[in-house]
Parts: sequence; C-alpha cells; structure tokens
Amino acid sequence: MISATRLEAASAPVTVLSNRTEVTDWARRYFGPWWAASAVEASSVCAGPVVVAAVDPTEHAALTLQVHDGRHTEEVEYARHRMLVARDGEDIIAASPDESIAYRYTASTGRLELSGVGVMELALAAARLAREVIRGQLLRDGWAVLHASAVVRPADGATLLSFGGKGAGKTTTALLLASAGWQLLANDRVLVRPTGERDVEVVPWPSAAALGLGLVDSLGWGAAARGHLQEGGSFHPTQHDAVTEALLAGDFTPLWEDGKRRERKVQVWPDQFPELFGVELATGGRAAGLLFPRVEATGSPDVVDGAQTLGLSEDDFMSGATEDRYPDVFGLAQGVDGGGRRSARDEVSARLAMMPHLRVRLSHDVPASVAALEKVAGTV
Repeated sequence: MISATRLEAASAPVTVLSNRTEVTDWARRYFGPWWAASAVEASSVCAGPVVVAAVDPTEHAALTLQVHDGRHTEEVEYARHRMLVARDGEDIIAASPDESIAYRYTASTGRLELSGVGVMELALAAARLAREVIRGQLLRDGWAVLHASAVVRPADGATLLSFGGKGAGKTTTALLLASAGWQLLANDRVLVRPTGERDVEVVPWPSAAALGLGLVDSLGWGAAARGHLQEGGSFHPTQHDAVTEALLAGDFTPLWEDGKRRERKVQVWPDQFPELFGVELATGGRAAGLLFPRVEATGSPDVVDGAQTLGLSEDDFMSGATEDRYPDVFGLAQGVDGGGRRSARDEVSARLAMMPHLRVRLSHDVPASVAALEKVAGTV
C-alpha cells in the first residue's frame, strides 16, 4: 500500500510517497504545521514535484549497479555520507553506499526516486530531499535564505529576526520571546522574499531545534522534558544518549563533546514546542525589525545602543558554501546559489536596512532578559 504526505511552503509544493508509512509519517511530523504537512490519498497525486521513497532491495541493487557500470561518476559528500553521482541520459542517478540508498531524478517530470534497504535511512533521506525540492523552487522564485531565528507577533504578523554568530543567542532570543507570547517561526534560518514596495515576507525553514540543557532548565521546561521521557516519549533521534540520560536524571549541567568543541543539546521536534512547552508555531510573517543579541552570564539585560544601524553582512545569508552538507547534486535549484540569487539577497538587505536595528544584552536571568526583549518588541 502506498501512502503520501504533501508539503507546501509559500507557493512551493512537494509530495512524498512511499510503500512504508514510516517514511511518510516521518515527513509529516518533521515539517508539521510549518510547511502545512498533511496526509493525502496517494491516488490523488497526479502532478507536481514528487519524492518517491521505496524500501526495495532489488531496485536498490539494480540502480546501484547501474551507477557502477563503468560510466563517469563524481564522488561528493552528502549529509556526511559518501555519494557517487552519474548520468543516465537526461536523468541523474546516484548511490550512497553508507546508507544503502540509490537515487534517480528526472528533471522533466520533477520526479525524484529513492530505493533503499533500511526504513529509517530512507525516511531521513526522503525528508532531506523533500526539503531541497521546496527550497529549489523557492530559490528560483526569488527567495533567499537568512541565517537568523524569527518570532512572529500573532496580532499583526510582525516578525523579529535575530542575527549573530554561533553562540550569540539567536535561539535563546527566539525562545524567550516565544515564552512571552510570540510565535516561533524559526530557530536558526528563514526563507525571505521582497514583496510589495518595501516588505520582506518570511516563511519557516523546518528543522529540529538544538537547545542546551541549561537553556531548557532556565526556561522552566526541564520538568516537561523529563516527564516526557519518563512516560516513554522521545526527542529527535539525533539527540545524544548522554543528553537523554541527563534529562532523566534531572541534571541540566551543560554537556560537551571531547575537547569542549561543541555542546550536546536536546533535539526538539517542531511539533514538541506546542505539545510540551506551550510555544505556538508561526507559518509566516512580515519582517518588522532586526535584533542583534549578546548573552553575558553576569550582565544586566537591556537594550544597548538601540539607535545604531548595524546592517547585515554576507555571513547573514546562507550560501552554497555554507550548505556543503547538502550540495545540490540533482540540480533542483537549477544553478541558483543555495542562499538565493544575488539580486534577491541585495534587495532583501536593502529593505531590512530600513527597519529598526537593535542590540540587546541578555543574561541567565530569564525574567530580566524577557523584560528587555519585550521592551525591544514594543518599539516595532
């Protein structure tokens, strides 16, 4: 029996079909309300881009053999796995030996087929590529990708975008405002497009959110996270076992990889924000202001140099170079850079430069930090 999940962001659709419901269920949960994910009748899918993911060892073996039949191949790294890419007429074919998945993409029909052996590997790959299919459509349609978190004011759709390098506090800013009644639109990146004479439309880029144990505790979400696990629930499977064990033990001391290179964090599914933490999700908004947070453990939360215009840098946009985990091996964006066309990025930058730019200092004092952010929010 074939099942199907349809996704749509702005005007870009894709349907995921599979002979295993685990694959389409995964896509529906991963993208959730952010990209209007819903189950549909497979028999109703007759047009538009599709990702067909089948657990089919025979087809996987045949297509893998075709990739290795002596034709020219290019080796790339995709999702941290080795992938061999080749051409079969107008089709692009590929094989990922680590994941035991083979691919065929036919550009003229928009049909991307995956065949594999393992259900979970196939579910992950199908979701990744469904997202890339939508991104490709949006990039071609004039959208760009910003490296920013975003929250939306429910009353009018006004959206605050938070910028900064790793550890600056983008996710913290978004979640603090979300805990104060704003809706969470994105924790790390967003899709943006100039609309009308001066507006910038914003839609989510769905992904699991990585939250430090200390942040979960300071937001008052520790009991809910622990209780969820104690009742047999789970978080996103990319979460390290040590994080799960710490949550079950009620220990919210930050955990680090060897050498303190990177913090191990709670990996939250999009649908767990409203279910576990009472945070509502937004499906779109209109940019109204830019925040540049800085977290100082012992500082006094407040707006800092609020009138200064900061502007954006090239690093504030995602690009093909920063998206090297998912190179566009199937040409889904038809040559458009992974962060959007230069013209789109320049226009977005120009419009955002006209909006309020505010620095804000945050600390580990959550009530004081929320108060500082509400003060900022009141100016837009």
